[in-house]
Amino acid sequence: MTEPDLFALEAVVVAQPKRSRWRRYRGPVLAVSTVEGTPLAEVTDTDTDHKHFVLTRTSGEFVVRIEKRSWSDPFEQFGPVRFHFSDGADREAGTAGARGLIKSRQLSLRTERGRRLLLTRQGLSVEWHLTEADPAQSPAPEILGRVTMSTIDPWIGLQQYVVDMAPSLDASERQTVVASVVCLHLIRRPPGEGTAVV
Repeated sequence: MTEPDLFALEAVVVAQPKRSRWRRYRGPVLAVSTVEGTPLAEVTDTDTDHKHFVLTRTSGEFVVRIEKRSWSDPFEQFGPVRFHFSDGADREAGTAGARGLIKSRQLSLRTERGRRLLLTRQGLSVEWHLTEADPAQSPAPEILGRVTMSTIDPWIGLQQYVVDMAPSLDASERQTVVASVVCLHLIRRPPGEGTAVV
């Protein structure tokens, strides 16, 4: 059976893989699958500083590199944070950025072709909306996608994000959205920071 094309799908699931509560976990940071559970890709941490991550298909094919940058080290939790995406040829493939004390409220995205999008959460909602216009400035912006978060293991606090995207988004835009959901998780649940959620 042929593996589905990750960025041709209108819905994917980005989740922390299940693990033993009693053993040290050494697997990927996140796994990407179809809504039905077919594995598509995984995200691995490539350094001990937790600033470089790689998204690869289950076949092993490299998809995108995610680099976390902060302008306020060593106090990066207080300043803006930016993620840069690059492809296999080391060309820029988009960005995601967040600012404010609760950075998970809104991510500003820029796709490979320069389209600007926003991933915004209202209050303490478990759902983020993907729009071109800022919901704070536009009363009813067109929703191009939704990201819905849930906890799949309350004991460990493992998180899952269901990503629904509009048919109008092309493959490169979907790549940016999926990569930005990885960034959203890294902002909310930094590696090595226990079970803190923001």
